[in-house]
Amino acid sequence: MQTHFTPAQLEDPGIQVADKILRACVHCGFCTATCPTFVLLGDERDSPRGRIYLIKEMLEQDLVPSATEVTHIDRCLSCLSCMTTCPSGVHYMHLVDHARARIEEQYERPAAERWLRRLLAILLVRPALFRAALVGAMLAWPLRKLFRGRLRAMLDLAPRRLPGPSASDRPQSFPAQGRRRKRVALLTGCAQRVLAPEINEATIRLLTRLGCEVVVSEGVGCCGALPHHMGQEEPAFALARANVEAWSREIERGGLDAIVINASGCGTTVKDYGFMLRLEPGWAERAAKVSAITRDVSELLLELGLGQARAPEPLKVAYHAACSLQHGQKITAAPKQLLAEAGFTVLEPPEGHLCCGSAGTYNLLQPELAGRLRDRKVANIERTAPDVVAAGNIGCITQIAGGTALPVVHTVELLDWATGGPRPGNLGPAGLGPRNQP
Repeated sequence: MQTHFTPAQLEDPGIQVADKILRACVHCGFCTATCPTFVLLGDERDSPRGRIYLIKEMLEQDLVPSATEVTHIDRCLSCLSCMTTCPSGVHYMHLVDHARARIEEQYERPAAERWLRRLLAILLVRPALFRAALVGAMLAWPLRKLFRGRLRAMLDLAPRRLPGPSASDRPQSFPAQGRRRKRVALLTGCAQRVLAPEINEATIRLLTRLGCEVVVSEGVGCCGALPHHMGQEEPAFALARANVEAWSREIERGGLDAIVINASGCGTTVKDYGFMLRLEPGWAERAAKVSAITRDVSELLLELGLGQARAPEPLKVAYHAACSLQHGQKITAAPKQLLAEAGFTVLEPPEGHLCCGSAGTYNLLQPELAGRLRDRKVANIERTAPDVVAAGNIGCITQIAGGTALPVVHTVELLDWATGGPRPGNLGPAGLGPRNQP
């Protein structure tokens, strides 16, 4: 694609990156076939190619973003399926992130929209505040039919039962069982700590059982993905700096073989810290080091091996490939291979490349489209007649569970169970069989 940025515009490092990305696009349109919003809406402007044209015009002409551009860019899930499909290697993620930051800086959203986005960026990244908000949502849930739109979507997503905080999420070190093979830091996250603390607990049990010392580092919090995807760069970068600082101290103190992440949306962001902080003196090098040793939990488990894993029950597992894992990190085989090695029967539902509609805050900000994607995803999953659904991202787990009676668990919970850990709570009592529970 030809670009026409002026020399003055190209002095901006962000425009330099955008120019390189735009020039890689050859207009082929392969991306339209795998874009969830284009599949649903059939509007070229709701495809990656269409959004690229909108972003190009906005940046080249130095335009204040219009309502049209904002509408279609807001509808993008950042699922990154287009990056998997693209034969030219267009780095759409960095381009749309740049566009969102420009929108956040220059576009005046309606007051209610503006305050909602700010509120989400505050609540979701702070576990204590998020927990308090969910308690309020649980109290209001019986009245949800009185609400419409986004408020109704938020109440529908709120859990009916809220687990208590886990002691495992506090800064500490968990020793390896037997000979120590690796020393790793675990990102405990933000929303996941509140919604499903059992995921971190299962991860710690599994990794220590396989010979890893697991460290929860002081000062580590939200990865920054949630505000970043809303274009709020400075809050996102502040969270990234805090994590880089904490993990750098850990590396200096005792060394780290890996930073392990069990929420793939967070993993995609942390692996991008080197790019996000590339222009910041004193941070760029350390951020690049952090990104270089970051691993999804499935990557590390494949390297470690599961040992004598054996599925306690012969369950059929429908594996949902989170977009941030399969498209963002290009990890496709590892989770399925691990589940199969553990003795589970792995099922792959149709349209596995399409997003479930979670996408960070997307199911809160775009509930109608998110609901349609969820229903489509659930229908494809249920078509395979599984006993349980497994995924590697808390957002997907929450989204899919909201549309099906099937139990939905994290992949590590099944692997922990198969190597000596407890039966995942979502499966219900042993012996009943998850699909026959009352």
